[in-house]
Order: sequence, then C-alpha cells, then structure tokens
Amino acid sequence: MGRKVLILNQDYSALSICSVPKAFLLVFLNKAELVAESDQFKLRTVQAEFPMPTVIRLHRYVNLPYKGVMLTRQNIFKRDGHRCQYCGTTEDLTLDHVMPKSRGGKTNWDNLTTACKRCNSKKGDYTPEEANLHIRQRPFKPSFLLFLREFSGAVDASWMPFIAKRERRYD
Repeated sequence: MGRKVLILNQDYSALSICSVPKAFLLVFLNKAELVAESDQFKLRTVQAEFPMPTVIRLHRYVNLPYKGVMLTRQNIFKRDGHRCQYCGTTEDLTLDHVMPKSRGGKTNWDNLTTACKRCNSKKGDYTPEEANLHIRQRPFKPSFLLFLREFSGAVDASWMPFIAKRERRYD
C-alpha cells in the first residue's frame, strides 16, 4: 500500500501528501472528508469494505504561514530528474555548488545542482563557464505546488484540479 493521498486544507488548497492508512484514519475519525476515491482499489477488513482515498479535505483550516519545499539532497535530485545537469548521465550522482562555496556561493536552491562525480571533479573550484561546462537547467527553488505536480512521482489524476493552478517556472 505505497500509494499516496493528497491532503487539502478546508479551503481546497493543496496542503500535503500522506499515506493511505493515515488518510483513511483521518476520514474514519471524522477529521477529514473523502473528496476523491480510487476506482480500482478498495480497503477491506474481515467485515467491511471502504473506498481507498486519493484526495481528502480537512474539516478544520490549518494555517501554514510558510509552505515550501525542504532543501534536501533527494529533493534536488528529484528537481533535476536524477540526471547530471552538465552531461546528462544518471550514474554516480552528487551535488555541486554552481558558484563554488570558496567564492562565496551559498548552499541554497538557486546554487545547488545535480552533477556526476566526473563533471563535479572536472568543474572543481570553477564556475561552469570557466570549466567549459554547459548547465542544462539553471537551478531554481520549486514552489510547493510545482514540486507536488512535477517531482513527487506518480500523481493521481484526481489530484490535478487541486495542483494544476500554477505554471512551471524556469530561470
């Protein structure tokens, strides 16, 4: 049961993703309502059958002043499609500071990119231009909705009305 469920705030804005058991528990405890269910799967017990949720909506509004994507190694790999942004390989991936830290480069979304060990070693303490490397996609900070839609793996079709609100941002 590795499927994911989209959690909506009370105002139908995308809030988070959770597991099916957690979503079922929220609905069962009347903390959320079922908005969309799977056509193919059901949750079964010995005595009952329940719909498998794909989208739920919380009954109470949750105020989140900052809803962003955490800066982690895996999230950068997801943003970059698990490919070296210099040569395109998927082997021996690591992180690279586009502007090297020794030259004042920061550890943030706009300066970190995925690179293979070979390209990272070739680049060394230089900028991509100085090392004669072309960067395929400039690093950027994804919005929460963009990350849900583009980088969180398989997205259920029932999620699209709630996460297809913003256009993709490229720098």
